[in-house]
Amino acid sequence: MRVVVEAPAGRTIREHAASAYPQECCGALVGRASGESRVVAAAWPVENASEVDRTHRYAIAPSSYLEVERRANAQGLTLLGFYHSHPDAPARPSERDLLQALPRVDYIIVSVVRATPSDITCWRLRDDRVAFAPEEIEWRPES
Repeated sequence: MRVVVEAPAGRTIREHAASAYPQECCGALVGRASGESRVVAAAWPVENASEVDRTHRYAIAPSSYLEVERRANAQGLTLLGFYHSHPDAPARPSERDLLQALPRVDYIIVSVVRATPSDITCWRLRDDRVAFAPEEIEWRPES
């Protein structure tokens, strides 16, 4: 599977990750599934609702999740997944990420080093739910 990220969504993800530093940011990926690809038309920032160390954890409140679902449905879009940042850490899923992962959704992770987004990866929980599988990302250029 391949995840195609439209330019405005990619810009939002990078800017949100940089502005939230040194805390983790999080948000929703919305768009459309098309054959073997999922096209992310928009990235919607969501408040990090973690009640513990936000420099190493993120959480999306159930009310925020429902609001994203409603907003996406109203615009004829689908919630495809989520993004979050790893401040001063690799763009690889953590054990915490694995524990809170949902099946059949994409997770974009942004490594942010000294407030600058660097490596960006995408992952999907495997069917056996014991690990993530990497996903290919295609970044659409500005038109």
